[in-house]
Amino acid sequence: MPKTLDDPTAEVTEVLQAFIRNACVNDGTPDSGGEVRSADLVTGYLEGSGLELEYYEPHPGRRSVLAKIEGSDPTAPGLMLMGHTDVVPVNDSGWTHDPFGGELIDGVVWGRGAVDMLNLTASMMVAFKHLADSGFKPRGTLSYLAVADEEASGTWGAEWLLENELDAVRTENVITESGGFQMGSPGGIRLPVMVEEKGALWTKLTVRGTPGHGSQPHRTDNALLKAAEIVTRIGKYRPPAKVGNTWRSFVEGMQLPPELADPEKLDAVIEGLPIGASRLFHSCTHTTMSPNVARSGSKVNVIPDHAEVLIDIRALPGESAEDVRLMLQDACGDLWSEIELTIRDDVATASPIDTPLWDSLARVSGRLCEGSALVPMMMVGGTDNRYFRRAGAVGYGFGLFSERLRFEDFASMFHGHDERVDQESLRLSTELWTALAHDFLT
Repeated sequence: MPKTLDDPTAEVTEVLQAFIRNACVNDGTPDSGGEVRSADLVTGYLEGSGLELEYYEPHPGRRSVLAKIEGSDPTAPGLMLMGHTDVVPVNDSGWTHDPFGGELIDGVVWGRGAVDMLNLTASMMVAFKHLADSGFKPRGTLSYLAVADEEASGTWGAEWLLENELDAVRTENVITESGGFQMGSPGGIRLPVMVEEKGALWTKLTVRGTPGHGSQPHRTDNALLKAAEIVTRIGKYRPPAKVGNTWRSFVEGMQLPPELADPEKLDAVIEGLPIGASRLFHSCTHTTMSPNVARSGSKVNVIPDHAEVLIDIRALPGESAEDVRLMLQDACGDLWSEIELTIRDDVATASPIDTPLWDSLARVSGRLCEGSALVPMMMVGGTDNRYFRRAGAVGYGFGLFSERLRFEDFASMFHGHDERVDQESLRLSTELWTALAHDFLT
């Protein structure tokens, strides 16, 4: 069990390594994850600091832990530091080092979750413990939530907590992943804050056919063939570009070419960018549709009578499930009548930037990363912030990463191979949370 050390960087390194080695792999099934292992780690680490710990386990093994340093003023706004403890599966063959080894090599910690987001979960916990041990007395309540099941939409984690334990987790302000990577601009270093995230309107298409013998395919109604054509059409479909306030502010703050804020021109500019920026900028300005899973058939010599396709659809702010349905209808054309459709209605959320939390983050990060400034940015994936925003909280995604962690690498490691984070980034994030608590809550 990691212990409190005189060197916070070494301490958060050990905590991160322990989180990685717990291998809380969430494959989307109810019995995966096993976050109870990391919940036990959190409990063992925070015990002895005079903290009241609360545990929530709506499904066996899917445990979340909540700790609080109560504020002295019930009317003062609180702040929650929230990190998830689960990680996505890996393909071992694509890794340079053991994905669950948590190895420290040349000042870098390797392993699944090192970037997404165990580094922040660890640094938040270390900062929280040191604040508690120091006798920190905030005006508003400071909370730390190590939450389960973020990687599969929060069914046993944040979503469940907001639906069943709202009074326990209610807060005015939340910070979770990601943001805080250093991006160069003509005006100096810019630190993105994730103030908005796209809707995760995951969709299932079911296509029906007629079974038959695989040795006689002529003039048969093969559901798989129809599904393949539908997938091809969706893959070629191009929703129009849209520019929202967050993207416009990001372009202005980064001093990017103004064409990137023009819906008529940005597609041409995006095509000429390096692959990492091209993908991100496209996702920030378009609803995206990615068919990722297909299931069909029961036996090689049986023509399938049904096929299922799962599509990861990420919708822009302001777009509803009905808007997505109309896009799919447009994409599928004359095959639309062949489809049974199920869409998860999980629309986009956003928080304003004219808030005391934004101002506090700007002050603190400006001191820790000299010459930097914040810029608002859209999170094109999903985080647990959406549940807290819908409950009335200001929710930002932020951390603080060193220059050693380039944006291109940062982006590619999310759910990819060779996740890793340097110790300088761990130090910066730990110092960020401590300084933010003092600046915002006292």
